Amino acid sequence: MYGSLSTHVVRCDGAPVPIALAALPTTQTAALPDPAVIDELLPVLAADSLPRLIVLGEDAGLAAVLTHLMRTERLHVEIGYVPVDKTYGSRAYETGTGNAAAKRAIEGKARETPLIRDDTGKVLIGRATLNGVEGAKLEGEAYVDDTLLFTGKVTAMHVSPTLHMPGVRATVEKGMRKRRWVEGRAAQLGTVGAVVTRDGITTERPVPRSTFYRHHEPWLLVR
Repeated sequence: MYGSLSTHVVRCDGAPVPIALAALPTTQTAALPDPAVIDELLPVLAADSLPRLIVLGEDAGLAAVLTHLMRTERLHVEIGYVPVDKTYGSRAYETGTGNAAAKRAIEGKARETPLIRDDTGKVLIGRATLNGVEGAKLEGEAYVDDTLLFTGKVTAMHVSPTLHMPGVRATVEKGMRKRRWVEGRAAQLGTVGAVVTRDGITTERPVPRSTFYRHHEPWLLVR
């Protein structure tokens, strides 16, 4: 794939370019790539039967790209991820960082990977944190598949994707207790009110419920 015209880099928010990516065609975007920018690249990538897009940035940038590909039914595009520093997403998907991640994104093989989304239709790459409103504890009840995660009040709830099936894991903060992660296909919360922070982006309004679950199609992660 190295040097192939079907491989294109999306550089988010001026992220430093690793040496391994310097020779590849690159498009500059905001921290959260505009869907219109992605759409402009797709006809170029379509010239190859195995199109590959390399996202250079942070978890939220990759999430924005995958959200658009999911909504437009283009998950056949191979995706490489090159974070500058360690992120929740780089840990979850074992991509590495910097030039090492860049080499892997160019030379690696695409593998079907569980795609995690929420009930608003947005993809999760690294971590979602659900807090109570205005500093209060998170009150409600949450399940991972059929397993009760908590009922009552907790400090916060965290949800992350996994590289392997079933795809989702969740835990809660409660006092000084060691966190217990529970894995499943879906993590569901019903609450009197929660503020959701998804890959560092916080929702404007509290929500009464939130669900993160495995999409029916995987994405193609290059590793």
